[in-house]
Amino acid sequence: MKLGIVGLPNAGKSMLFEALTRSMPTQNLSRRESRIGTIRVPDARVDFLSGLYLPKKTIYAQVEYLLPVVKGDSKEKDQNPWNEIKNCDALIHVIRNFQADGLPGPDPLKDFNSLDEEMRFADLLVVEKRLERLDLDQKRGKKADPDEAALLNRCKEMLEQETPLRNDKELAMSPLLKGYAFVSAKPMLILLNNDDNDPDLPSCSGDINQENVLAVRGRLEYELSLMTEEEAKVFLTEFGITTSAMDRVIAASYTLLGLISFFTVGEDEVRAWTIKENTAATEAAGVIHSDIKKGFIRAEVLAYADLIAAGSYKEARKRGTVRLEGKTYLVKDGDIIEFRFNV
Repeated sequence: MKLGIVGLPNAGKSMLFEALTRSMPTQNLSRRESRIGTIRVPDARVDFLSGLYLPKKTIYAQVEYLLPVVKGDSKEKDQNPWNEIKNCDALIHVIRNFQADGLPGPDPLKDFNSLDEEMRFADLLVVEKRLERLDLDQKRGKKADPDEAALLNRCKEMLEQETPLRNDKELAMSPLLKGYAFVSAKPMLILLNNDDNDPDLPSCSGDINQENVLAVRGRLEYELSLMTEEEAKVFLTEFGITTSAMDRVIAASYTLLGLISFFTVGEDEVRAWTIKENTAATEAAGVIHSDIKKGFIRAEVLAYADLIAAGSYKEARKRGTVRLEGKTYLVKDGDIIEFRFNV
């Protein structure tokens, strides 16, 4: 899962990227180079399972963040954030909500609308170009896909009405439009980057209220990312912070795309696997290995809550909460699964 971090200049994108990924820029890194950081998704369930099984390895789910090159800074004409983030699964839009020397007071709604307009316009250009090509092909006698044309016209109508494609989930997720990678169609999480002493969401009106929004204090989170674990505990207490905003951002990134985790456990490894909601057991098996999917027989499933209630897998089996499921079983978040297969 990859999320692209976007926003207007001076919003604090680099600082939040470094706080999220705990990565510092190198001396040779310029603003013409993109930055990528991969981090684990904090999950208390993995912590518990690892403590219970004491495996040789513990593997958490992961999220990848991309901080694209700043638009206009690249010498290459085709290098801009929209091209780079087309391969991202979702976007994080960082918006300035703090006072800064030499800058006007923050206006989150204005900044949100400004960047969103850029994304809609970029998509509209793609749609119009493709529709022109389909029309030309039709005049030349080449048969076009009527469904694709209909979907593109729906996109055009929405974009001309200044509505991002993500507002129509069915349209945004259409397989026929997947290749276009429309930027306004991608799920979005908005981070309002507040002053150090302001933990709350501001009162905003307009379209921003329809989005997934979190308030963060970017400078504090950046300072927190530089500390040792003990220093961080003291810091969090002093500022009355119960949970790091970065942990909340990571968790929100994970749920933004409708993702869940199931677990495999044992003495060798405890691992969280990432799948979409409503994934069938056979597809979940394929995430681990194609041979397991191919030779799928049954899935032995125990809900995490039932394991906690029982205290051990052995006791859960005695209580009858360990069950066998078939190919069509829809895996639930927190399921502990052992796949039975034969190849």
